[in-house]
Amino acid sequence: MEQLDQITSLIALSMGVAWASGINLYATVLMLGVLANMGHITLPPGLEIVSDPLVLMAAGLMYCVEFFADKVPGVDTGWDTLHTFVRIPAGAALAAGAVGDISPAVGLAAALVGGSLAAGSHGLKAGGRVMINTSPEPVTNWTASISEDLIVIGGLWTALNHPGWFLGALILFILLLIWLLPKIWRGIKRVSGFLARLFGGGGQTQATASANTPAEVSGTAQSGAPELPPPGRRS
Repeated sequence: MEQLDQITSLIALSMGVAWASGINLYATVLMLGVLANMGHITLPPGLEIVSDPLVLMAAGLMYCVEFFADKVPGVDTGWDTLHTFVRIPAGAALAAGAVGDISPAVGLAAALVGGSLAAGSHGLKAGGRVMINTSPEPVTNWTASISEDLIVIGGLWTALNHPGWFLGALILFILLLIWLLPKIWRGIKRVSGFLARLFGGGGQTQATASANTPAEVSGTAQSGAPELPPPGRRS
């Protein structure tokens, strides 16, 4: 039973850091590092590097940048786009680090699953932000950003203290992800189509109308002019 609990805790930690990295990588690293330095948790050898002071300073600095960038409409989408190339590889690396001391095969398997999980949580966050940005007011951005930070902190705390509950919630999250991602993708396509028509079609329509105006005016002038009788014929 004790061995089963250890395996469950290890899986929850590995998948937990990958899932959280897809939402907010810097908050994930910062939380793990701070808790490890305060003595509240003991990290696996592959994750001990996150407790290094230099790593903590870098994570803290980038978290401050993301804290503000994540709350500005439009900027948050650009930030998420750039972090597609950061969060997913980092999530895979952290997942592998959590179990890397067992065997290279287990580490590679954890990296594959963890990278996919980080991609899913990142895609859900980034796609949701695109839909939120269709609203002109900034309150929803602030609400979503703060909620995401709280979800990351709460999710990691649950993975560390109640791994069984976390794995159950993670299964529900994956099912929700499978249901939501197609809907978000269709919404993104509608938003992209609207923007394409707004910035591309508007100018073309205006140019077409300008080109047709002289011909229409000329035709109107000709139809409105009185018809003169031929020379030499009296009316």
